[in-house]
Parts: sequence; C-alpha cells; structure tokens
Amino acid sequence: MADVLEITADNFQAVVLESERPVLVDFWAEWCGPCRIIAPVVEQIASERADSLVVGKLDVDKHGPIAARYGVQGIPFLGLFEHGKLTRQAVGAMPKAQLEKQLGLAS
Repeated sequence: MADVLEITADNFQAVVLESERPVLVDFWAEWCGPCRIIAPVVEQIASERADSLVVGKLDVDKHGPIAARYGVQGIPFLGLFEHGKLTRQAVGAMPKAQLEKQLGLAS
C-alpha cells in the first residue's frame, strides 16, 4: 500500500512543486468531518496510482499560508499539481469515481 505523505511548509516545495510526477494534495483539518469521510478514498487512490501519482495531506490549520496561496476556502479541498502548478481541484467529500472524474484521473 502506498503511503500518503504528510506535506508541510518545510517540504511543500520539494514534494509538490518540484515533483516530476503529478501530486494530489488533500488539504484537510483534524476537526473536519467530511475530511475524515474522504480520507479512505484518498488512501485508495494513493495505493492504486503509486506508480504515477504522489499523494499527500496538508493540514490547513498548521499550514494556513499555503492553503491561502491556492485559494482554499472549503475543505476537504483536493488539488492536483502538475509541473508545480495547481491544474485541477475538487472540493467536498464525494465518491471515488466522481473525485477521479473531477481531477481528470478517470480511466
């Protein structure tokens, strides 16, 4: 099973912005119910796409400036970063198929 990385202010540049592979970032918070609901979906995507996608979680309470930089106003906010740029996003808890479709990951 692929690990979901903890993304912080210290590693955001290297893990997300400088990654050769696309990176899915789950912007979340401990107190967020919908974030807990979608967490297993994010873990499943990480496992299924370990060869082609980096997956990480960024706690918006601990790293608010990063969330603000990308216009995160509601969580869970899932952002797909490609070549250092936020290219697609999805907000809210949703089924895996819907999330993959919104992020352009559907086969």
